[in-house]
Amino acid sequence: MNLSKAGIIGCGFVGATIAYTLMQSPVFREMVLIDIDKNKAEGEAMDLNHGIPFARPIKIYSGDYSDLKDAGVIIITAGAGQKPGETRLDLVNKNVELFKKIIPAITEHVKDAILLVVSNPVDILTWVTLKLSGFKESHVIGSGTVLDSGRLKYVIGEHLSVDPRSVHAFIIGEHGDSEVTAWSSVNVSGIPVNQFCEMRGYETHEENRNKLSDMVKNSAYEIIDRKGATYYGIAMATRRICESIVHNEKSILTVSSMQHHYYEADGVCIGMPCVIGNDGVEQVVCIDLDGNEAELLKNSVNALNNVIESINI
Repeated sequence: MNLSKAGIIGCGFVGATIAYTLMQSPVFREMVLIDIDKNKAEGEAMDLNHGIPFARPIKIYSGDYSDLKDAGVIIITAGAGQKPGETRLDLVNKNVELFKKIIPAITEHVKDAILLVVSNPVDILTWVTLKLSGFKESHVIGSGTVLDSGRLKYVIGEHLSVDPRSVHAFIIGEHGDSEVTAWSSVNVSGIPVNQFCEMRGYETHEENRNKLSDMVKNSAYEIIDRKGATYYGIAMATRRICESIVHNEKSILTVSSMQHHYYEADGVCIGMPCVIGNDGVEQVVCIDLDGNEAELLKNSVNALNNVIESINI
């Protein structure tokens, strides 16, 4: 597979913004855009190409599934978007039916690539992609809770008035309402978060934790209520995953991938810290959870398993 070539399936707000973000980063030298609306894909490719003189050399064009034949990374963003008042899990039936068409169309031409699922509900659709594609588990990845973890770092950074890049924190489990903030492992430049909070004058730890976790959990709903969709944050998160894959960075990111015997997670795709490199998910990083976090993770796994049981593929 050619890791310098990417395919993007779906040219809506998310797909187009991902393409725009990736063209400005030294990740890919070639990108093919695919959409059921071929005119939309062609228009996006034309518009992006006009920015190449201000960026770096890259080949961007619209195409069909046969153009994916040597792509190293295929990013799937196609699907119904989340509407105001709708949860990510409400999208299941519509998008599973769509993936029953998309994934076979990919595998007809591609046998060895990394499939990166961004469409929601991302954990369910990552599981569906794995089952339909027959690809090895390490090569089927969802964007998982990478964006959620980034949102958590941001709100903690804002709360403590520190650079969010100095905050080390994970959201795990479902990318959705049952997500779990792994507070027991949060630190700021190696200092446990409670200790750092006290250094900054904050001592009501549980109250502040609940407030910050709720801010992260509800942020997508608030953005959707205000502007109709979220796309900048997820585009940056997707670029970060692609960078780690293509450059073999071995970065630890909370992507969604198949889990086996991690706490209560077995046979389900959920967001967990993983080492990401040329071969996709190289290893799941088993962070320690306290008793409450482990119970919340179990609830998150159960929520996803209940949905999986209703899917017919």
